[in-house]
Amino acid sequence: MASSRTELMTRVCWVPLLALALFLGSVRSEPQVPCYFIFGDSLVDNGNNNDMASLARANYPPYGIDFPGGSSGRFTNGLTTVDVISKLLGFDNYIPPYANANGDQLLTGVNFASAAAGIREETGQQLGPRIPFSGQVRNYQSAVQQMVNILGDEDTAANYLSKCIFSVGMGSNDYLNNYFMPMFYNSGQRYTPEQYAQDLITRYTTFVRSLYDYGARKVVLIGVGQVGCSPNELAQHSADGATCVGNINSAIEIFNNRLISLVDQFNTLPGAHFTYINAYHIFEDILRDPRSMGLSVVNRGCCGVGRNNGQYTCLPYQIPCQNREQYLFWDAFHPTEAANIIIGKRSYQAQSDRDAYPMDIKTLAQI
Repeated sequence: MASSRTELMTRVCWVPLLALALFLGSVRSEPQVPCYFIFGDSLVDNGNNNDMASLARANYPPYGIDFPGGSSGRFTNGLTTVDVISKLLGFDNYIPPYANANGDQLLTGVNFASAAAGIREETGQQLGPRIPFSGQVRNYQSAVQQMVNILGDEDTAANYLSKCIFSVGMGSNDYLNNYFMPMFYNSGQRYTPEQYAQDLITRYTTFVRSLYDYGARKVVLIGVGQVGCSPNELAQHSADGATCVGNINSAIEIFNNRLISLVDQFNTLPGAHFTYINAYHIFEDILRDPRSMGLSVVNRGCCGVGRNNGQYTCLPYQIPCQNREQYLFWDAFHPTEAANIIIGKRSYQAQSDRDAYPMDIKTLAQI
């Protein structure tokens, strides 16, 4: 254990002392909030797809090569962004996947995220079973009923949930595995980018309102990152293998801008404290000056197949790159632990005015 901690300290030596202490467990107090509930896709899935007959699984090596205990279902080499956030919030343990959680575990929160999931029901269907946003919300509603039974009554549960953090990171697959995948979907022909973004926001609003109706009050809406800069899109559509795919990123910006407006809309509800994390901007910052953040390879996966190591995802037992701490991307789609630490840290405590609106997660937790 000591050697793994030393290795982690080496990889994240740039993290400020307090954050590093939180990661290593040398500074411990009560968590800043009683529970943390997570909704999303493969960027934050930590095992909910493991027992599905799905192509969207990561419960095999070399995934998890730097994670304690090895491959867990996380689509990266080590920590995800929500792992980082949970530690910075003061939780002793990582938030467990809903598929494995039961009883009192629900009281500290669970992770409902599912790889290949989208806002639209059909998104990601070519990869097999997954739990779309609607299904994740239904699972949360079931969890709330269990929490009411544990805590004794609805009022006690509602008061408890009002103090918890909820994070939603949905939408990447609706572009990656739907709108910009004409081989399997016709949404790109049926909708303009503006129409598609509005369709997504309309559905998203319904699901998030359900979370609010079931007790969510401190809610983090995480914007979609620069999907057009992923190794997979670079491999397919970038002439030089380095220039990001502009039409994909432009479409995503339309969605993100409407997500910001949604934050304002929800903050008019009684007791609501919604905020937006600008993952797109944080990625933009990384790509603008990666070396200042300890990264040197930003256009290819550490593990993968083909051009940019991005034409296929990381294969079982494939040998990944050795200098993982210098890579932005772990595979064709997903960031490395090194990148996730940067993104998670800036989500928790903003480093620029553009990182979060109207507040970062640290501030939200203190309300």
